[in-house]
Amino acid sequence: MATETPARRSWGQALLVYGERPVLSMLFLGFSAGLPFYLVFSTLSAWLRTEHIERATIGMLSWVGLMYSFKWVWAPIVDRVALPVIDRLLGRRRSWMLLAQIGIAICLANLALSDPGAGVMHVAMFALGVAFFAATQDIAIDAWRIESASADKQGAMAAAYQIGYRTALMVASAGALIIAGESGFRTSYLTMAALVSIGVATTLLVREPVRAIAESVQQREQRVVAWLASRAHWPRWMRATGAWFMGALAGPVVDFFSRYGLGLGLLIFAFISTYRLTDYVMGTMTNPFYIDMGFSVTEVGVIAKFFGWPSTLVGAVLGGVIVAKVGRIKGLLLGSVLVIVSNIFYATYGAYACHVPLECARSGFFSFWVEQITTRGPATDLGLATIVSFDNLALGVHGTALIAFMSSLTSAKYTATQYAVLSSLYSLPGKLLMGTSGFMVDALGYGDFFLYTALLSVPGLLLLMWLSRRDITAAGN
Repeated sequence: MATETPARRSWGQALLVYGERPVLSMLFLGFSAGLPFYLVFSTLSAWLRTEHIERATIGMLSWVGLMYSFKWVWAPIVDRVALPVIDRLLGRRRSWMLLAQIGIAICLANLALSDPGAGVMHVAMFALGVAFFAATQDIAIDAWRIESASADKQGAMAAAYQIGYRTALMVASAGALIIAGESGFRTSYLTMAALVSIGVATTLLVREPVRAIAESVQQREQRVVAWLASRAHWPRWMRATGAWFMGALAGPVVDFFSRYGLGLGLLIFAFISTYRLTDYVMGTMTNPFYIDMGFSVTEVGVIAKFFGWPSTLVGAVLGGVIVAKVGRIKGLLLGSVLVIVSNIFYATYGAYACHVPLECARSGFFSFWVEQITTRGPATDLGLATIVSFDNLALGVHGTALIAFMSSLTSAKYTATQYAVLSSLYSLPGKLLMGTSGFMVDALGYGDFFLYTALLSVPGLLLLMWLSRRDITAAGN
């Protein structure tokens, strides 16, 4: 592929970077970023399902995650506004991280005190609050990650982030469900709120990064200043508003398309927005799937989540090493293929193992053919653990490669804003479709639903193949 020519490294050299301080710090910041995610998605959906909330309602409640997709709206504020007092004490990135972490803890505690059986509005309100503060934390952490390491180490930083993030997902899903099985969801969510302290401690201990602004970026910023100077006759308040808009919003967009051009820039946007469709759409229905297959909440926590954690770590590290060794594009390609295969495994398992036609075999063509060539068997612990382990391995490679790719597209002047836009692009279409996942399961059954989610990766794969023929590295300079 002609897109990039990474420096030749041995596999040992690619692994050594994981011992450096910024990479180790990224493990804990990744944990802090990942902890809230499942608590407003997958784990929350399991809680709601045990309260006999309809799947369609569960699917629609997943739309609270749209906060992640619109974080670009307030990313310029996080990028440029200094918080009173704590900005001088901690710096721009760390002060925003701390504020967001406090907000997450407060909203999780209030979510723990909610009663879904009495109505979902209270749950939805605080889930929305968790998502807002979690998205704000993501903006600051992503900027810290990109600014704290050079471009050739972003694969390792992304892998460390993924390890921490995926570990938090295990804690927020397996750990939360096991605690819920023993002591109830209120205790479970209060425990998760207490674990936010890990992120708080890390934020207080890490160093504020030094932002290095390239000369070409400074020249583009000067063009914005010149534009404002030509409007000296405007009222002061209008000039101040224009300065904010041009610097915080227009500046990042102008910078991105100045470096990549309109055609390649739009192609990159299209690819990023379709790459994780499968991950988002299938994710919110996995816990309802396990429960409808007959597993208890505790079994879901132990089998479906805990056994997937080691493969998540392997996948994240493997993704980082692959990016360092062969480049981002090949890493993206491998991740996409692995995710498609993992969803086909889910589809086969759902069509084969479930005995309830209403839940698993809605006369779709995939369920029909599986039924013709197999005898339906039991939903076994080993079968579920195997599929979940492979899925977590796939997601580890998939996510690490995408993070490293998007990190390489940002410039130092607009790190937080540009990465927020890119990460919003990859999540927005998936989250919009995620809200329809419950209706899709009701219409198709689980077997065909997971085949449908596998097919959602095809557009991103085709765009990646097209993108692989363009020299992104040269275009971005």
